[in-house]
Amino acid sequence: MKRSFGFLFGLMFLCMPAIARADVDLTTDTSDPLFILRDDAILSETGLSYGHDILRLGQALSYGLNDRLSIGARVHYQFDIADDADGFSSIDLGGVYRMARAGDNNAHLISDVIAGFRFGGSKHVRTPWFADSSYYAGLRFGRQWAGITLAATIKSTWVFDKDRGMSYIDFIPESYFRIDQIWRAGGGFTFRKSTNPHYNQEWLNLKMVAQFGRTQYIGHFDYEFEHEEAQIGAKVNILF
Repeated sequence: MKRSFGFLFGLMFLCMPAIARADVDLTTDTSDPLFILRDDAILSETGLSYGHDILRLGQALSYGLNDRLSIGARVHYQFDIADDADGFSSIDLGGVYRMARAGDNNAHLISDVIAGFRFGGSKHVRTPWFADSSYYAGLRFGRQWAGITLAATIKSTWVFDKDRGMSYIDFIPESYFRIDQIWRAGGGFTFRKSTNPHYNQEWLNLKMVAQFGRTQYIGHFDYEFEHEEAQIGAKVNILF
């Protein structure tokens, strides 16, 4: 019942009507699923989330090397409310390369290659919890209009562990609506299939965004059906 309700709610959210906005600057809309940094631009993303008795604080910095390639680093620290599993859960280094812009093809499709690697943090809070490191690569594609962006990401992750190595694939369809100059809304699903069934997951992701100048304030709610877990959080994106 919970799964059906969540799916219907998410489907309604994704299908909500969008108001086309011709006066919205896509180059500063940092929450857009197809956003990419411009030359010499810097993006700071600070986030706080709570779920399953764990409070997580994250910070990311990304830099645009040019109009097609950006690199970044992300770190997470967690506070375990119910136990003593405090510490760094992951340190992520990665990049995005824009293979095709909207003007490069008749279909106006945008496509990106994403790749990186993640260090497991403190021994008892690694991500996944047993892994020293993991590596990922994927493809992101979609289309932008003035009022809406439709996108999808396919990403594969590999964990090299002598006892419990595994891999998993994420498929992430997303929709993002620019309601007016200030307000935006987004939603999507994350379907994860792993060689270790314990890590199979199905997430519903919803977010509301308010933008003032080059700063965005984001609130989000996420629900995972497989293990019936929920989390809420907030982020601040600042584009320099």
